[in-house]
Amino acid sequence: MLRTTFFRVLLALLFVAAGVWHLVRPGTYLRIMPPALPAPLLLVYVSGVAEIAGGLGLLLPATRRWAGWGLLALLVAVFPANVYMALIHEQLGIAGWVAWGRLPLQLPLLWWVWRAARPWGRGR
Repeated sequence: MLRTTFFRVLLALLFVAAGVWHLVRPGTYLRIMPPALPAPLLLVYVSGVAEIAGGLGLLLPATRRWAGWGLLALLVAVFPANVYMALIHEQLGIAGWVAWGRLPLQLPLLWWVWRAARPWGRGR
């Protein structure tokens, strides 16, 4: 139980920190927005607020399940930006192994969110 709580709080802090970073440094995320998406600044802000809300939602049993579903959807929704970042990594000054290496890390992150948000079993 303590271990589950620790990893849930850690995950929540990661999402809250990432969300705050979206709001404080939106330019970092604007650079990786696929050009086909409309209103990129608005999308950066919305995704930042969603990360903060989802992270905080993981901390409360009453909102944990919905926060988890929201974060899972968010991770899927931002995946195209991660792919775009990998495709233009040279223009961004990011090492290829870093940009491409982030993509498979989405799978364990999805699993971690799913485990942290589950309302059944040891995670209560």
